[in-house]
Order: sequence, then structure tokens, then C-alpha cells
Amino acid sequence: MNSENFSLFYPENADTASLTLQKEAINDLSVDYLVESLTKDPFEQNSIKQLLTQITCDEDVIRYRCNVFEDFLRFPKLREDLTALLAKLKDLREIERFQKDFESSSLWQLVNRLREMDSYVDCITQIKTTLEGIDIHSEGLITLRNKVQAIYNDSGFPLLKDDIETTLREVRKVKSITLGVNLDDMLRPKSVGVVCLNDTPFTDSGLLKKFLNFANKQSELHEGTDVSGFTAFHPANPPTSSFGLGQPVMGAQKDLNHIENSGLTGADPMSDALKRVVTDILKRTVNNLKSMLNKYVGISGYSFISLMPEIIFYIRFAELCDKIIALGLPLCKAEVTDKSSRTCDIKDIYNFKLAIKALENKASGEIVTNDFEFGDTGRIYILTGPNRGGKTTITQAVGLCFLLAQHGIYVPASAMSFSPCDNIYTHFPADENDTVDLGRLGEESKRLSDIFNTATKHSLLLLNESLATTNVSEGLYIAKDVIRAMRYLGVRCVFNTHMHDLARGLKEMNESTEGDSFVESMVTGVENGARSFKIFIAPPQGVSYAKDIAEKYGVTYDSIKKSIDNRKV
Repeated sequence: MNSENFSLFYPENADTASLTLQKEAINDLSVDYLVESLTKDPFEQNSIKQLLTQITCDEDVIRYRCNVFEDFLRFPKLREDLTALLAKLKDLREIERFQKDFESSSLWQLVNRLREMDSYVDCITQIKTTLEGIDIHSEGLITLRNKVQAIYNDSGFPLLKDDIETTLREVRKVKSITLGVNLDDMLRPKSVGVVCLNDTPFTDSGLLKKFLNFANKQSELHEGTDVSGFTAFHPANPPTSSFGLGQPVMGAQKDLNHIENSGLTGADPMSDALKRVVTDILKRTVNNLKSMLNKYVGISGYSFISLMPEIIFYIRFAELCDKIIALGLPLCKAEVTDKSSRTCDIKDIYNFKLAIKALENKASGEIVTNDFEFGDTGRIYILTGPNRGGKTTITQAVGLCFLLAQHGIYVPASAMSFSPCDNIYTHFPADENDTVDLGRLGEESKRLSDIFNTATKHSLLLLNESLATTNVSEGLYIAKDVIRAMRYLGVRCVFNTHMHDLARGLKEMNESTEGDSFVESMVTGVENGARSFKIFIAPPQGVSYAKDIAEKYGVTYDSIKKSIDNRKV
């Protein structure tokens, strides 16, 4: 298996096709809030969001991810070691960026290549050591362990490490360069050449003193080129260095580069000329050193950089799940079933956002859990109930459970088995700014039409107060047709609404409309006259809802009478 194609998100030879969450679903499921709760690092946030918004319904891929994540969750040591590895992988990423600088000198390229290979050796060694010391169970991490073992054993890493260290020592011997500069009649730099490379830095001030002494003399200019007094500039020049360090560069005059000054800016391009000269003269030496590394040419320093986002994804979610479990809230590994059955059975579901908020408050509080099911007796739920009774919360909770489960992450529940969906479509109230041209009802109708143009029977639809306009009869008319279309298509859906009439007469709708997605009425938030945030299958309770609204806005007889009496006092 090619390391460059290896993934902790997809098993070998798996279909990597996926669909992208629409921007409305990203917003309605609070994906940004979720990502920001995982990490404050912008690179990590972007990496996690890109992965989280890609949806696959391949059962084998999802099981593969679930097992990989479980290993990350079970072993804090794995997360700790791979977090340290991320720093090395990040360094490789930076080196890769420098490698794209084609104008850099040959010596610079060589040093970066050596740094890359040295970091790569360290990365492979660290991954190997970590995975060999942990009882991992997932196919993904076992494959990764076998892979790094093969690379380590087959690529002669001990010899490679020695070669890298030796070569870096040789490269780093270059501490200074002796230059010769020719001047024109106006004493401007005309051409420059490298006289020799030195293995010690310039520390002797004798050269500067000689120059100052010369500049202060009133005598005529010396004839010829006198460098006999400059020998102290490179005192430690071994005659037989592997780099030729300390040796005068033969043919230096031939390699001199002409310098053209800018007549507009007065800029001195000597630095650019030096760069060209040094690059040309060092090229042969650098190429000789590179040839020594050719036997390792098959080793790519970038093959594991592609794993960075996936490793970050699993680590950050495992850290968050650890904290939620410590609060005493249930989390579980989802069991994946055949997607064709379009079922789902969740015990003790709650909204993942509530768990994050509980972490922020450092207390779990009173988070109400529910049981939820999609199956032959109900795939489309018309969810009604009072304001602030939990309708939106449970609607979003279902979507988040599917989103997390299909990425392998433990879900906020005590048990979950489900058929994967191919995408999650949401239809929450539109921003008022988006309804100027079409009006709210027109804009919402258009968005629903767009959803039906792409949704399939394997899709999950979440509607929140959709089509709730001032003209109830218009909204109800469209909503009924939308529900019939959902039944005909065969989707799974939660449609929470205040249109209680929509949840009446469902028997006739089920009998008159072709399809196998049964429409059912679900109620939330009402139990013995008080909000319980519990959901159950039942006809809509319109009177309870109207009473709740009346009490909320103070338009019951008792509330109005009390207000009138207070004004009389």
C-alpha cells in the first residue's frame, strides 16, 4: 500500500466518494460552534471542519472510523505521543513550503532536504514506538503500525540516520565566505567572486583595521591585488577537507558576475549577485552530497503530512469526549446497520451542544434524555409542542448524532444503532435579509424545492418551524404537500412545527400517498401541564400549546384582569 494514499478515515481500496453538507446545514447544526469547542488553533479548526462537513454513507468506512476513534479514546498515551508527533509533522509542512522556493541556493535546498529527512526518520520512529507499545484494535492503526515497521526495517533507518548526521556536519562546516569585489571608476561594486569557503566564522578584526588604515592614508592607490595580509581571515583551513573548505575557488575570475545598479532606486544588487555566484560555485559540491542520499530517494518526507488533519480530528474529539464522560453524561459507540433499511434506534439521546455548554459551566445540570427511533412505524415525525419545550433541541440532536456517528465519533446517547444517511438537509427559519426579494414564504419554498432536487430516500431532513407564515392556511397547504413528497421519496425526517393541524389526519395522508415512510405525530415538552422536554408518540395537543402561548404573553383572562386592576390602583 502506498503511504501517500494511506488514511485513517478510509480503509484500503474503499470508495472515498462523499457529499458536502450544505451551508444551511453547517449553520443549523452549529458546526462552527462545535469545531471551536474542540480547539482554538485556526489551522486545526479549518482541518476539522473540512473533514466534518464531508458525509459518507458507506457502512464499512464508518465502522473503520468508529474503531479508529475508539482506540484514540481508550488510550490517552496514544493521544499524548501523537500530539508530540504533530509538531514534527508541522515542521515537515514548513520544510515542504521552503522546498517550493526554486530560487533558493543549492546549499539551502540541501540543508532543508536533510532537515526533512531527519524529521521524517524521527516521525517514523516515534509512530513505530508508540503503536508497538499499545494494545490497539482498529484496522486503521494496526495497518499504520505494520506500515511504519516495514518502512523502518526495509529502509535502513540506522544507516540513514548516520548519513544524515554526517552530511549535516559537513554542510554546517561552512561558516564564512571570502569574497573579491571589483569596483568601477565611481567606486561602485562592479563584479564579485568567491575567493574561498571557510570552516570558521570571521572574527578577526585585522581585515577591517587594514581597510580603515588604507582609507585614512593620503597616498596613492596601491597597484595590484594584495591579499597576503588576509590569511588570518581563515586560520583553520584543512587542506584536504571533504568540502574543499579553506581552498581558494579555482577560476574565480571566470565566475565573476557583472553587477548592474538601478538608476531609478539607487539599489545595490550585490546581494543578488552574491547569491548567484555562491549558488553556482556550491552546486557541484551540493550535488555530490545529494548523490549520497539518492539510495533513499523512495522515502518521502511528506507521505504522512496528509495524516495531520485526521490525527488532529481524532485527538481533539477524544479529548472532548473524555471531558463529557467525566461529567457523568452518556456517550457511546454507534452500531452501523444496512443503509437500505433506513432505521435508527437511539437510547437516551441528548443534544451534543448541551454537553459542551455543561463543560463550560463545569456542571452537567439537568440535561433531559430521550429515546428516539426511525423505523417502519415512523420515519417522518411531525413534532409539536409548546414554545421552549425542546422541539428545536431534539431536532438538532438527531442531526448531530448522525453527523458524529458517520465520522466515527462517540454519540451523545447510551446506545445507538442506525442506517447511515447520504446527507443531512436542514430547513430552519431564514434570515430576514434573505427574504427581501421573494418574501419569507417564497424563499422557504425555494429552499425546500432545492432540497428535493438532490435528496434521496437515504437522506435525513430536519425542518424547524418551516413555512410558518402569518397566513397559516398558505403555510399549511404547502407543508402538507411537502410531507406527502417526503413519504413518496422515502426520507427520514423530523419536522417540528406550531401548525398543529399538520399533525392531524395523518392516517388519511399515509393511506392516500404512495410510499413506505410512515408519517407519525410526536409531541414534546408537555407532561401534567408542565414542560418536561420529553418526547413521545401522541396526537398534537393544541389546547396545551395555546394556553402556553397565552400565558407567555399575558393574554389569559386572569393576566389581563390583573393588569387592568393594577392600573386602577
